[in-house]
Amino acid sequence: MSRLKLRHRDAREVRAVLAGTAAAAAAEVAGPQARPADPAGGAFFDVDNTVVAGASIYHFARGLAARDFLTTRDLADFAWQQVKFRVVGKESRAGMASAREAALAFVAGKRVEEIVRLGEEIYDELMAERIFVGTQALAQQHLDAGQRVWLVTATPVELASIIARRLGLTGALGTVSEVVDGTYTGRLVGEPLHGPAKAAAVLALADREGLDLDRCAAYSDSINDLPMLSAVGRAVAVNPDSALRMEARVRGWEIRDFRTGRKAALVGIPSVLGAGAVGGGVAAGLARRRRRAG
Repeated sequence: MSRLKLRHRDAREVRAVLAGTAAAAAAEVAGPQARPADPAGGAFFDVDNTVVAGASIYHFARGLAARDFLTTRDLADFAWQQVKFRVVGKESRAGMASAREAALAFVAGKRVEEIVRLGEEIYDELMAERIFVGTQALAQQHLDAGQRVWLVTATPVELASIIARRLGLTGALGTVSEVVDGTYTGRLVGEPLHGPAKAAAVLALADREGLDLDRCAAYSDSINDLPMLSAVGRAVAVNPDSALRMEARVRGWEIRDFRTGRKAALVGIPSVLGAGAVGGGVAAGLARRRRRAG
């Protein structure tokens, strides 16, 4: 019997399983892969503030704004929705819905191939320099041991797959958007891949790929990923928020922090004050770009 058999009647858990199953079904392998020397072992990495400093979807939105896909106000509103999602509405249905709507609004009606092409450009411009070298080294250790390495993130699967491919990882599990005839509809398949949904995606992928979760590892910065971290044999808190740091200490999990100095103060769960700074920074950045263009 599948490990994904629904054992609970709670509607939120059902939605999480559906989202995780959709993510595993849509999981993309980043490139040609050799047969792994250790097919039962693997590793799962959260993305935001674990692999990439800051929110990858926000960096993507910034890149779209620079290409006039979004207005300054659109980007500021999007940034605020992401802050509320991470701080206020972590597990609330309303918070998830508003973050989902904000994330989908700017791709609705766009061709998948166009968004992927822009994602490649934006990765080079805004994300490549924000990769935590220490986390990348941890992922490489698993690859060198002959294990497969997957990103697991609420970021859209197309963007997550670009990051995985650029880092030489196996592939990515991400939020799945509905596509009809190669065009985004603005709706999701299931829910955002967040919290319990990430654990469900890992379980589904393990079933599909024949992974032994007791021999797998998971890495994250956020207490929201406790279900995923608890699903594997080895959990590592990377650049952890305060709640996860405390939980890791209680459980005896390894803690790695690759933030230093000013970067450590800026990376992590943003504050309400930080949201204002984000909005102001966006406006200032776009104003400078327009002045240069003029």
